[in-house]
Amino acid sequence: MGHHLGSKSSIVPLIDRLNKYPVGLVDSDKLREILALLFDEREAFVASRFPLEEATLPELVRLTNIPAEELLQLLEGMADKGLVMDMPYGGEVYYLLLPGLIGFFEMTFMKNRSDLPLQRLAQLMREYLEEGQAAEFFGSKTQLTRSLVYEEHVPVTSEITSYERAREIIREAGYGAVGLCYCRHKKEHLNETCAKGAPVDGICISLGSAARFMTRRGFAREQSVAELLAVLDTARSFNLTHITDNIRHKPSFICNCCRCCCELLAGVQMGFHNGIAKTGFSAVIDRQRCNYCGACFSACNVKAIAPPQGVTFASRDERYAVVSGDICLGCGACISACKQGALSLVPSAKREIPFLKRKELYVRMLKEKKRLTPFVVSGIKKALRNFLKGKPANKVIPIVNE
Repeated sequence: MGHHLGSKSSIVPLIDRLNKYPVGLVDSDKLREILALLFDEREAFVASRFPLEEATLPELVRLTNIPAEELLQLLEGMADKGLVMDMPYGGEVYYLLLPGLIGFFEMTFMKNRSDLPLQRLAQLMREYLEEGQAAEFFGSKTQLTRSLVYEEHVPVTSEITSYERAREIIREAGYGAVGLCYCRHKKEHLNETCAKGAPVDGICISLGSAARFMTRRGFAREQSVAELLAVLDTARSFNLTHITDNIRHKPSFICNCCRCCCELLAGVQMGFHNGIAKTGFSAVIDRQRCNYCGACFSACNVKAIAPPQGVTFASRDERYAVVSGDICLGCGACISACKQGALSLVPSAKREIPFLKRKELYVRMLKEKKRLTPFVVSGIKKALRNFLKGKPANKVIPIVNE
């Protein structure tokens, strides 16, 4: 499929369309090669013609001038590849073009497949994400994702709401599934493994409509609430950090992330310290209890725990670790690693409330990036009209769960 690499007739319009999302894709030769491997010529054209909101088959026929039967076959293939999301609703099927991130980049490695050159894609995606995409992903004041706290470590004097609790998010979702961890699976194709030994399969959780789509298309397996809660227990046994959508109403996923594989956490380690919205807590270390064993250094998934800078110790017995409050996510993944009980969570001075719904989050991010164009505004207006008519109310939302 690489014959149309950089083609003006397909790839460039596709990039322009993908850059209508709050997190776009920085154009480069590597991006064009990635897209050329994921989309064939006709798929790239169809994707470039997608509106910002979901669209029905007749709407897409008008936008592409491709006959319905032919277009339906293309859309089915794109859904199987994880390029578009199909959503049956009220006797009709709605289609949504997924963004690159978080979207079809992740879908590429969320099932075992032979239809794509995964090793080449893994290398390309790694290099692409390291060479400039991080600033685009983390480049707005408002972030796409947020961390969740290990609620068992929250001080008894503090209150946390249901949207801050991973277990409550799962209980309230109504439907859930598990599948491959995109990050760890991608690293396998680079002949690398997780330093924490965290599992690749059965560890990443999708919820609601996103989970139904992923189950239907072979990207995930349906799980009961009890099974999903057990996944959280497994994640906590590896001191993984829970990450979800930066919204309160029906998040669509809970990823269980490690410091060595997760690209979101890598961004924080690269210096984007606010690249993931923090919990309302922060870890602190009791210097009297700390024996400087170093267990918390590797347990922390953003490298927020380290020796104090500029301090000279008279002896080994005097050493202790400190937490950088600017970096710490407040997830609590490090707490159980400390056998001396020196680590604990305390309420943060600043506690930000996530947006209620994804549409509000996206509008804010688009405003911050100065991308709230007439194209986007028209999509939001159509979303409202469809909502009033009882149609899917998830416009300008890349993974739907409302």
